[in-house]
Amino acid sequence: MLKSESILALDIGASGIKLAEFVALKSGGLELVNYAVGSLGMDPQSEGDRSTYLVTTIRELLQDSGIRPGTVLISVSGQSVFSRFVKLPPVDKDKVYQIILYEAQQNVPFPIDEVVWDYQLIGGAGGEVDVMLAAIKADIIEQLSDTVESAGMRPDLIDVAPMALYNAVRYNYTDLPACTLLIDIGARSTDLIFIEAGRVFSRSVPVAGNAITQQIMQEFNLSFADAEQMKMAHAFVAFGGAYEGPKSETVDKVSKSVRSVMTRLHAEINRSINFYRSQQSGQQPQLVLLTGGTSVIPYTDTFLKEKLKVDVDYMNPFLNVAVSERIPAEQIGRHAHTLGQVVGLALRRELSCPIEINLMPPKVVQQKAFRKKQPLFVASAVVLFLVLTIWCGYFLKMTSLAQARLDRVKVVAAALESVESQLRSTEQQRNEIDEKIRTTLHLVDRRSQWLKVLDEINQCLPDGMWLQTIRPTVSSGSDAPTGATPPQDPSGEAAAPQGIRFIELNGAGYIDKVSSEAISKFRDKLRTMSLFDDQTEIRWQPAPGPDDVILEFRIIGVLKKPLEV
Repeated sequence: MLKSESILALDIGASGIKLAEFVALKSGGLELVNYAVGSLGMDPQSEGDRSTYLVTTIRELLQDSGIRPGTVLISVSGQSVFSRFVKLPPVDKDKVYQIILYEAQQNVPFPIDEVVWDYQLIGGAGGEVDVMLAAIKADIIEQLSDTVESAGMRPDLIDVAPMALYNAVRYNYTDLPACTLLIDIGARSTDLIFIEAGRVFSRSVPVAGNAITQQIMQEFNLSFADAEQMKMAHAFVAFGGAYEGPKSETVDKVSKSVRSVMTRLHAEINRSINFYRSQQSGQQPQLVLLTGGTSVIPYTDTFLKEKLKVDVDYMNPFLNVAVSERIPAEQIGRHAHTLGQVVGLALRRELSCPIEINLMPPKVVQQKAFRKKQPLFVASAVVLFLVLTIWCGYFLKMTSLAQARLDRVKVVAAALESVESQLRSTEQQRNEIDEKIRTTLHLVDRRSQWLKVLDEINQCLPDGMWLQTIRPTVSSGSDAPTGATPPQDPSGEAAAPQGIRFIELNGAGYIDKVSSEAISKFRDKLRTMSLFDDQTEIRWQPAPGPDDVILEFRIIGVLKKPLEV
């Protein structure tokens, strides 16, 4: 099957990172061609700077997997993002954004200018519209984006992990029951995602794999690293009731610690289900799908099935997503439960997904727009370089011709030393040529002055306004406009005319596009330019008549430095 360019997806969790490379198949759909999973090697509860760990881990994954760095789609954990579901009454489409902005200001617990936020309209009950708000502190997401760039990759989209999972489920499962509960048990938190036809609701609870590690640390008085290793080696959900425990005392204690945390998690799940049904008018879940690194602890599915009284299964994000034959089935089987987020991210590139949240920082969005314009800038630079090269070549050629002529004159002068009158004539010719060269160079320099002045006037001129005349005035005390200070010499007396210091700008604009305020803004913008003085002022602006279609004005532009006449 024919394939297109690579799609890179990066899921950044509390304790680990998943990096995957997909390609879009020409026949439709996606194929996973490469992936890598890595641990950050730090306590997920640590509040320290994770940048160094992230950069190191991403670089190691790129090197070990052979994935080439490039543009990447990113998902961040649900716990690091403030999400809120708000109900809106039926309103006109042109008022939806204003209402959502108001709701965001009321619900986001930070000043709205200090966060990066986005929203998604989703289905609601009873004619209402549900809105999902997602917000994250701007400094946090900017630091994360800078960290990914430091590792050699360019962020193109930043999604929220629960919504990436939701998109992956919707793509892979087409026959879900009326209500499905997706449980993503991670290291630091567990995301609960309620899925109904046309609706979604999610919340994050702070009970997950790290709670088990903390319990083992207390039970055995171990460090985090040792407790984590013990969990990986011996953890399973202990059987309750009269079941006989394991013969190993260590395994027995670990399994009971796991069951204790799972019992707390079950309580949180029950509270979330009750909240969803009572406050969100949702249905009772009829199917539970498990995903996340902690979900594979043995007997987790059995425990939840027993407690929740519903069918429990593990989410498979590759039901409708192909896996390359180069990836061994055993390998993908070990990690499939952790790759749902990267599948959801890859779908964002090729398909229209039900939830499309993007928390890209404005700074990164601007950089992305600039990179798109770079080819145009390069082409402009090349054209400018060619023009300058041609001009320099012409100038050097003329200089060479002038020098050759001068040399001939010198030869003739040396040969005709005996004829004094002819020598004087030849020397006079040479001096005239030199003077013409100097005059030409001086004129070129003065010509550029006016180009700069006209360029600054053009930059300030708004749409719908034009200039009818531009009249320069030689600076002197007598012709200075009212309020303008004529140039002074060191003694304090008005200096003699030194060049053009005032430029009279007569212009007009259509009344329906240009107002008095626009003319004032034109004047104010001129004042901020490098060549114009703060004394630039509007000298004449008649009130338009009832039948007039244009508004005329006159501005006296005062230059900071007079131009040579």
